[in-house]
Amino acid sequence: MPTPAIEVRGLRKAYGAKTVLAGLDLTVPAGTVYALLGPNGAGKTTTVHILSTLLRADAGQLRVAGHDPAADPDAVRAAIGLTGQFSAVDGYLTARENLALMADLNHLDRREGRRRVTELLARFDLTEAADKPVVTYSGGMRRRLDLAMTLVGDPRVVFLDEPTTGLDPRSRRTMWDSIRELVAGGVTILLTTQYLEEADQLADRVAVLDHGRIVAEGTPAELKRLIPGGHIRLRFAALAELESAARALGPVTRDDDALTLQVPSDGGVRSLREVLDRLDGAAVEVAELTVHTPDLDDVFLTLTGRPDAAALEGANPR
Repeated sequence: MPTPAIEVRGLRKAYGAKTVLAGLDLTVPAGTVYALLGPNGAGKTTTVHILSTLLRADAGQLRVAGHDPAADPDAVRAAIGLTGQFSAVDGYLTARENLALMADLNHLDRREGRRRVTELLARFDLTEAADKPVVTYSGGMRRRLDLAMTLVGDPRVVFLDEPTTGLDPRSRRTMWDSIRELVAGGVTILLTTQYLEEADQLADRVAVLDHGRIVAEGTPAELKRLIPGGHIRLRFAALAELESAARALGPVTRDDDALTLQVPSDGGVRSLREVLDRLDGAAVEVAELTVHTPDLDDVFLTLTGRPDAAALEGANPR
């Protein structure tokens, strides 16, 4: 098996009597996007700061790009990039000057530094504004520059801590495209976000963090199947077909006026195949079929804000 880009076992961190991380376990395969979801105070940013060597853990076994952040922080820093919650650009410098500064900090020689700066300006659509003070930039332009600065050292692992907070929908989608390009090039992304659509769009796997623990982890589709309320909606051309389908399928919710049935389902292929096999066995034709599953908003609210969260923890797809 390939070595994971990030491995965390039993990560703990407390500030005095307040426990922020209470035994965190996670594994991030190389070349994937892993999203950490959680309410404010869940421990997302603390996790990122520990993995990126900005904080020391109280306990736990950690590996980032094969290195221990505590024992070999320089090796970790050489392999990673970090885009924090707040822009780290200097507003009084131009984009070109900000990137050149990062090239110097990454010990690139002058020729390689200029080449890398020009490449990143073009990649993030900042060439026309490259020599204007960053203080004149829009929020989306600043965030693109922030990410470009993170990539000057060509990192293998990138931490993005709520990278699109405050951006308008167009700028957010532009940032998503940039993230997808990075992953297509083999970069590993650990993303923290409170935008559920962002995790759904980008993440290969999602962990829901609450009170310093991961309460559920899996693909977005797996997490959605944890939450009740999914169903298959069937529409028929005539009432006779609806009646036959209802007899074949057992307990369903029916709407005779709309000629529809709702069949409880987890949204998976197996349950869909079972429904279709029963309809085929009864020789019933379906005019229209749609699958409805809970979204990540439902997952987030159920796991972090309702009394039955503990019950769902036992159904963790891990």
